Amino acid sequence: MRRASSAAAAWTLGGLLGLLLLAVPARATIPEDTLTVHPRQASIYLDDQYYSILEDPTSRLTLADVRSPAWATRFRRLLGSGQPPNIQHTSSNYWLRLTVRHAPVESDAWYLELYDSHIGQVVFYRPRAGNTTAYDSIATGANTPFATRPHPYKNFLFNLPPRPGQTVTYYLRLRSDTKTSFRAMVHSGAELIPGLPVQYWLLGIFYGILLIMVVYNLILYFFLQEGTYFYYVLYVLSGALLFLSEDGLGFQYLWPNAPGFNHFIGAAAPVLLLLTFGTYASRFLDTPSRLPALHRFGRWVLGCSAALLMLDVGLVHSGFSFWLYMLPYGLLYYAGWQAYRDGLKPARYLLLAQALVAISLVFLISRKLGFEFYNNAYTVYSLNSAFVLEVVILSYALGEKLKGLMDLTLLAQQRLLKQMRKKHQAQNRLVEQLHENQLLKDQLNTELEAQVAERTAELRQQHETVAARNRELLEANGLLALQSDAIAMLNQQLSQDLHAEKAARIEAREVDFGEFSQIYPDKDACLRYLADLKWATHPYHCRKCGHEKSCEAREPYAHRCTRCRYVESATTGTILQKCKFSIVKALYAVFLLHAHRGSYSPAELARVLELRPATTWAFAQKVLAALQRRRQAPDYEEGEPWTHVLLDATADIETSELEASEAQA
Repeated sequence: MRRASSAAAAWTLGGLLGLLLLAVPARATIPEDTLTVHPRQASIYLDDQYYSILEDPTSRLTLADVRSPAWATRFRRLLGSGQPPNIQHTSSNYWLRLTVRHAPVESDAWYLELYDSHIGQVVFYRPRAGNTTAYDSIATGANTPFATRPHPYKNFLFNLPPRPGQTVTYYLRLRSDTKTSFRAMVHSGAELIPGLPVQYWLLGIFYGILLIMVVYNLILYFFLQEGTYFYYVLYVLSGALLFLSEDGLGFQYLWPNAPGFNHFIGAAAPVLLLLTFGTYASRFLDTPSRLPALHRFGRWVLGCSAALLMLDVGLVHSGFSFWLYMLPYGLLYYAGWQAYRDGLKPARYLLLAQALVAISLVFLISRKLGFEFYNNAYTVYSLNSAFVLEVVILSYALGEKLKGLMDLTLLAQQRLLKQMRKKHQAQNRLVEQLHENQLLKDQLNTELEAQVAERTAELRQQHETVAARNRELLEANGLLALQSDAIAMLNQQLSQDLHAEKAARIEAREVDFGEFSQIYPDKDACLRYLADLKWATHPYHCRKCGHEKSCEAREPYAHRCTRCRYVESATTGTILQKCKFSIVKALYAVFLLHAHRGSYSPAELARVLELRPATTWAFAQKVLAALQRRRQAPDYEEGEPWTHVLLDATADIETSELEASEAQA
């Protein structure tokens, strides 16, 4: 009940719209010219003057409505109207009216052919035989299975039965999702039927050439492993898919029962062709390395164009989607020109191929937009010819590019071969030199053997001479032994004299700081002497944990405990611990105080060492205390070395206590 009310409301709205259209005063219209056909004519192209159109925005008009006087006067001839001969509004139905005057004598049928195979719905109305008021209808279109077509032909083909001497009016009702054209032609059956196989043969040759190029370049891809060939094959396959959709052969032979897929292929094939050609051109022109900025911009433009194309096909249906191809193709053409200027000579073939396709696209776009621009059979199939030429030229260009790369590779190999030849010659010269060296070595060895033999004889003779001399020396040794005993006695006496002289010099205080610094020139020498004296006298024991094993520390001549990591320096536990001036001067101060038995004045000591009197006085007190403790030690010996005082650790403890008391005071 609801559907009935909706239908009634729709019909009421349509009726009101019709009444409003009838109420509008109709402008004077010029009817279409009558098309006169004659058996001697092979075909007649339908110019704008031979048909008139009527747009039905409501899509509810029937044949009876458009044949009524109210609507018949609204048909407008396109010639001189300024209206393009194509479908402008995809939501409207378009009615075409064609008046044909048949020849007085006619035996063969005539055929009406619509060139645009993308028209979604086509209904052809023709009068029945013997009755010009009753019409038969034939419904077909790209949105219906291919079997609905009256003739198994790639385009829409409707037969006009023989009507000798009659003037007949035919009607077409068209509806499409895209801005398709009204281009049509009337053919004589005697000329059309024999010519159809020729068209299919020519198209077969066209697709055969594409197949050959695909197989050929696919073999090259597998043989050379060059990715550009693979993208070239994808581009050719995309172009073949586009042409199968444009000329209707794909719908006729490949997917005749899938009109939805036919519509999808018609929309997706151009996008796929754009993407594959963009990828192929980018690889062919080496734009990532030659033109990196243009390559990044081109990828962005290519992606946006593809997205907008799919959006237009899926939702907008503007009919102007072909304009979206101009920017990416123009950008690719510019990239080819820049690559050619950059030195890529094969890019000129890409420019030539694109120019041929661009020229053929001018005719295609003009037909889509409804412009009268040199339309004939040659321009209709010019895109096929241009694409074949483009495929062949691009294949040759790709081969030319690879040939250039192979020439460069061959040139590099030749250079490498020359270098290897030079290297081989150098190796041969080296081998010859080594051979000469071996001969020279053998000659030298022979001479050396002769010299060795001669020298051996001389040595044997000399040995006999030496043996004789040895006997003489044995006799002389007895005399030397007696002399040695005498010399030993003299040396003992000399040592005693030297010891006495040293004791006298020390007692006389004759060793100055210059002589002392020659024995201990710097801090490193002093620390080394002090460390050797300390560890030799007292074997290492860790002062914290008592461990007996140690290793070297960062401080010179210090020991580090391997258990608790305690570091003990060379001055720790000696009289020089926490000494506030140079260790060389400190050693000399200890020597002077020991040599003078503590009677060396601090003022004189400060003058000799060039130190402040307060500093020398504190250190002298520390040394004198150590000397006093040493004299009181049980193992003290008169005249013992001054170094015994250095190992006195008690002095350091007293110094610390003295400093603490001074700090408190």
